[in-house]
Amino acid sequence: MADPSPLRIGMIGHGMMGVWHSQNLDDLAAVKGTIVGRRQEPTEAFAAEHGYARATTDLDSMLADPAIDAVVVASPSEAHVEHCLAVLAAGKHVLLEIPIALDLAGAERVAAAAAASDRVVAVCHPWRHRPEFIALRERLAAGEEKLGMIEGRFLIHRLENVGATGYRRSWTDNILWHHGAHLIDLACWLMGEVDEVTGYMAPVDPRTGIPMTTAINMAQKDGTSAHLLLTYLSQLKHNEAMALTDRDSYRIDVPRHELLTASGTLKI
Repeated sequence: MADPSPLRIGMIGHGMMGVWHSQNLDDLAAVKGTIVGRRQEPTEAFAAEHGYARATTDLDSMLADPAIDAVVVASPSEAHVEHCLAVLAAGKHVLLEIPIALDLAGAERVAAAAAASDRVVAVCHPWRHRPEFIALRERLAAGEEKLGMIEGRFLIHRLENVGATGYRRSWTDNILWHHGAHLIDLACWLMGEVDEVTGYMAPVDPRTGIPMTTAINMAQKDGTSAHLLLTYLSQLKHNEAMALTDRDSYRIDVPRHELLTASGTLKI
């Protein structure tokens, strides 16, 4: 049987996530067709650096191109709903960066459009595909121990609107909708449906125009809970998740890709 033809990809946005998605597309041997940006000159520079055949500021022209099979939506968060719906309306598959939307109504619009379409709509939750997270979920799903509590912490220092690659954004990042999405999804993935959610969001910081700290508590009726703390105020970086059961304690060191227990590091 012949190998399937490689996917022909278009992408909206060329910031930090645009870089990372482009690198991953190289690993998948995908065909990088068109990159869409706000300004032609930097979009062309990105296309040349990362191997896209075409650069444009005209989203409609890319969506009308029959040579594009699927589109990565890596645009600013506030544009995700509009761009995802436009890609689906053009009959193309979508890989949508987090967050899906910045409010429930927007997320429900995307969900409804995805359900009505025969195209694939995938949301980027990369932790679900990392070996250390998969190993933890498989242990919990085996039914030999009962999950009691999840704790997650994401602490970094970000007083300027610059992403991890050094790219200065034209839009404002958000501790809840961006980084919080990883920990919230992890808690839901490990726990299942939750019955109660409470939270705290700090006031808007005058230096950045966004809240700098958030705390989220999630609970099930049987007492299983998750407690998540995120901030942009910490000069000591910390990115980890813990799962405590009636038999063991698990800690994932996210930057190191390690799963540790009370007995030591597990081999994955």
